[in-house]
Amino acid sequence: MLNALAWFEIPATDIRRARSFYETIFAFQMQTLDVAGLQMAMFPAEGSGGALCQQAAWYKPSAEMGPLVYLNAEPDLAIVLGRVEQAGGKVTVPKRQISPQHGYMAVFIDSEGNRVALHSTK
Repeated sequence: MLNALAWFEIPATDIRRARSFYETIFAFQMQTLDVAGLQMAMFPAEGSGGALCQQAAWYKPSAEMGPLVYLNAEPDLAIVLGRVEQAGGKVTVPKRQISPQHGYMAVFIDSEGNRVALHSTK
């Protein structure tokens, strides 16, 4: 079966702050890359992945209209969600069940003002 996620990019206005936020809530390290003025912090991935991206002409954080990316927060998204506010974000949709077959979801606003979702089976 194919993974529906090929790549994602989350806009940042302060790449260091955004990297620190995601490294804190997920307790992992991100690699940085600068390509001709496009600054990126890569999410760890096996297969499909994504990055935080900072470049003013192309990326603008948005809590209302930006893409809604669901990040994997297994085994229980409550662990990651519990770190969001102390890392500088805001929980906007607390953990709730999608359905018994589809697990749980939650939504938060990250340190850059982006709306991002979490998913887990527990």
